[in-house]
Amino acid sequence: MSEHSSQIAHQFDDAAQQYEASTLGMWAFLLTEIMFFGGLFAGFFVYILGHAPAFAEGSRHLDLTLGAVNTVVLLGSSLTMALAVRSAQQGHRNGQTIFLALTIVLGLVFLGIKGLEYAHKFEQHLVPGPQFGLEGPHAQSAQLFFSFYFAMTGVHALHMVVGVGLLSWLLVNAWRGKYTPTYYTPVEISGLYWHFVDVVWIFLFPTLYLVARHG
Repeated sequence: MSEHSSQIAHQFDDAAQQYEASTLGMWAFLLTEIMFFGGLFAGFFVYILGHAPAFAEGSRHLDLTLGAVNTVVLLGSSLTMALAVRSAQQGHRNGQTIFLALTIVLGLVFLGIKGLEYAHKFEQHLVPGPQFGLEGPHAQSAQLFFSFYFAMTGVHALHMVVGVGLLSWLLVNAWRGKYTPTYYTPVEISGLYWHFVDVVWIFLFPTLYLVARHG
């Protein structure tokens, strides 16, 4: 891995050291993210053990179809992101811009669908609080489910927003021809971040929409 000398930050001796440091830094960051999301998942499964009927009731009010569509959308975005990285490695400027743009569009589609889901939950009064719409013996515990739902999917959506912003910056640089076979580190490490966010959703979807539904 080598980069143009103009792209080597002053604190690094050479391009290889900069690449290794950048990649290691991203993996270290992702490790902290894994621990963060791992805590959310652990908390969810701890509570579902004691409130399985209520969590199942809450999960049945999620839109399984929209969740499945969003899963397909993110899987598609992982493919286009991988192709963007590959195009950068091969020095294909048009490929970089096309695949980065497609990834951004798919990310925005995901956020739009998630926003639609949230709107439905507000209309149905399925937001935890005094006006919570579900009644019955499991109503209070069902609010706990939706608290996890909004917290987990909300934090994930925030990561998606950050990712879209990051890819937009990459798109501008790719359009200017900044990334070449000798310098594509930003595209590669951004791809790691994007794939991580996609993987988080791959765990969120079955946890919230499938496992809890049959709790």
